Amino acid sequence: MLSFALVSGLALAANIITNGLANRLFFSVYKGSFTDPLFYVRLFGHVLGHANLEHYTGNMILFLLVGPLLEEKYGSQRFLSIIAIVALVTGLVHIFLPGRSALLGASGVDFALILLASVTGSHSSNAIPLTLIIVAIIYIGQQVYQGLTTADNISQVTHIIGGSIGAVYGMAVQRGKH
Repeated sequence: MLSFALVSGLALAANIITNGLANRLFFSVYKGSFTDPLFYVRLFGHVLGHANLEHYTGNMILFLLVGPLLEEKYGSQRFLSIIAIVALVTGLVHIFLPGRSALLGASGVDFALILLASVTGSHSSNAIPLTLIIVAIIYIGQQVYQGLTTADNISQVTHIIGGSIGAVYGMAVQRGKH
């Protein structure tokens, strides 16, 4: 978990040193050729890339607050699989959406962790936890609203997908324990 924050920091440093080349080559996903081997690196690597220090710190603060608790609860392998699933799914969705620029950053992972955390304390396998419902309304609802009303470079779709993956993953694990 700390490795993710460290590697993301190194990716940011590489991007600054190379004047954006590192993000273009490795740490952002965009429409490209499926025959390009770096396309597949970018498909997963985009969650490590950040546009600037503010973007990085915004993503890492939440990641480092929630991540250790979830990694302890679910284990390092499951935790890494959540990150990989979010990276792959959000990357694929992004390249198939029309008219999108490059996607980079860990905010989809952050949203997955937020919704996963809202399921984590649940003791019932048959009911959807109230905390999940409230958090989904607040976080996902905000993203839907912003996506409909704001024109910016933020991928609300990535946030919604990441949050959905975290919620579904958490519910599936909870059901498997009971």
